[in-house]
Amino acid sequence: MSISPQVNEQEGVTMRPMSGPDVERAAAETVSALAPHSGRDWQVPAGSLDWSCWTTAAHIAHDLTAYASQVASRAPSGYLPLDLRVRPGTPPAEVLTVVSASARLLSTAVTAADPADRAWHWGPCDPGGFAAMGVAELLLHTYDIARGLGLPWRPPPDLCAPVLARLFPDSPQGPPTESLLWSAGRLALPDRPRRTSWTWRAALTDSPAAEATTDRPAGRTGRAYEEDPRYK
Repeated sequence: MSISPQVNEQEGVTMRPMSGPDVERAAAETVSALAPHSGRDWQVPAGSLDWSCWTTAAHIAHDLTAYASQVASRAPSGYLPLDLRVRPGTPPAEVLTVVSASARLLSTAVTAADPADRAWHWGPCDPGGFAAMGVAELLLHTYDIARGLGLPWRPPPDLCAPVLARLFPDSPQGPPTESLLWSAGRLALPDRPRRTSWTWRAALTDSPAAEATTDRPAGRTGRAYEEDPRYK
């Protein structure tokens, strides 16, 4: 199965598959937005999430590493039995360094992969899909942390648009930033209430079971390891 360029109906342009450099650019946006504020209290909640800002940043690194491992291994039927754990007490500035390193791992894996490669994410997913998920994790959780720290940061629209095209093809038309934040349960739109649960479409097969598994409450991340005490 090949991945054809997708049309972003909001902008009326053809979207290319997301790539490794997109992941690194999103990570650079994260560091640029948050590093100047690494000396603040990162134990405050990250926006509407139950997690602290510190935990949310560690979660980003965890997911990026997991995605990189999937792409590199071409895992056919589940996530590899590994987890990245950031040591408790690590200063926020160093956590951001871990995020950058994890983003580079994902970028390298996606760049090295053949576009026809597939790895499991509740179904077969292409390297561009994993890149899109990595960018989404970075943009959405940077927004969460920024809200927790009282920063007026919003994801750049030119990165939001291809994420929407790949992961949220039924997202509402309008500015890509607001559409992505609405799609992921972060805010309400003038004509649409805030979502109380949501899912993105990464697998390349239509699977009701996959959608049920990845459905996420708006104020949580929807991952089983969120209860790990090392992330509290």
